[in-house]
Amino acid sequence: MILNLYAGSTSLAAPALRRWLRHRATRGKEVALRLPEREGISSLPRPVGRLNWVHAASVGETVSALPLIRLLAATGPVLLTTGTVTSAVLAAERLPENALHQFVPLDVPSWVGRFLAHWRPDAAVFLESEIWPNLLAACDARGIRRFLVNGRLSAASVRNWRRAPGFAKCLMGGFTAIHAQSAADAERFRALGLAQVLEWGNLKFHATPLPCDKAALAALRAAIPGPVWLAASTHPGEEELIYGAHQALLAAFPGLVTLVVPRHPERGEAVAAVCGAAPRRSLGQRPEPGQVYVADTLGELGLFFSLAPFAFVGNSLAGFGGHNIVEPALLARPVICGPHLENFEEAAARLRIAGALQDVVDAVGLTAAARQWLTDPQAAQAAGARAAAAFMGAERLPERLLALILDGVS
Repeated sequence: MILNLYAGSTSLAAPALRRWLRHRATRGKEVALRLPEREGISSLPRPVGRLNWVHAASVGETVSALPLIRLLAATGPVLLTTGTVTSAVLAAERLPENALHQFVPLDVPSWVGRFLAHWRPDAAVFLESEIWPNLLAACDARGIRRFLVNGRLSAASVRNWRRAPGFAKCLMGGFTAIHAQSAADAERFRALGLAQVLEWGNLKFHATPLPCDKAALAALRAAIPGPVWLAASTHPGEEELIYGAHQALLAAFPGLVTLVVPRHPERGEAVAAVCGAAPRRSLGQRPEPGQVYVADTLGELGLFFSLAPFAFVGNSLAGFGGHNIVEPALLARPVICGPHLENFEEAAARLRIAGALQDVVDAVGLTAAARQWLTDPQAAQAAGARAAAAFMGAERLPERLLALILDGVS
């Protein structure tokens, strides 16, 4: 009954959703020429033969899925769907041959039906917490085997799902297998009565390190001869704290450059205004000693992780849940984070044990943590080496997931 009510309400909302998509396109949050894809109208032909479909919400999920996508692409065509402009740019740059990208349709029954009728995937792989009722029900109606990979489920979500156990069983129980990204997540899935839960490790720990343009790195190093640090994937409310820390640090570190990479590059102008009319990379401006530098571009986070000796990772002070702290660790960079790391608890635990994570709760703590590693670059370098070592392993997780999707549990 709940699924029927949801399907009916989303169908009625279709005209409003169409207007919403057009509005998002005017703000750069959708690609105007590809809006039909959001209604299930595909812009590419379906490849011949078996097709594996991988759905990742945004950049973080896409990056973690790339090793698995590369393995799947070696066996046949792969379709990757995502829901953000930034993830589409990443897909264009980093997808292997034999892999295609489309924007995922919004969860309207007729739109997801049109999408599936065109692509006819043999298997559907959903990353982390992508639970869209109409889409999952449509997969089941067509007999498409579906998997949840690197599944993530918060305690709050468990409480919400328990209010509708039949609905939860209908949607979650339809997965051929649920691969949980941590033991805590696995326990939460099992608390919903799900038996097909696997604990094979976190796919994010097996991601390929973010790429770095060596020429761009050399140019930035020449432009920033003095001390530098990075605030990555920042959200509103955090840039003010970062700018305050920058100003407090200047007395001890003249010429300090604080790099700020906003999570959403379209916020570059607003971030620059908060940070003292800071120069912006998207405008072709260069970093200036003693100033914040706003790197409001796409696909360059690996460059800035490589440039700075350590990084604050955002959505952890003023936001909620944090962002991917494994990415800097894989590039041997220690991290500073606020208290909100709900989405990366296991990774944070590993880094704490390694002595490669500084927990802070406010701008004073952020300033003190940055001062510690700016004062002792060798300590930061040693912590970075321990950060990288914290995620070394031989679990061959992408290969195990490949076997699961193609052949069943191995």
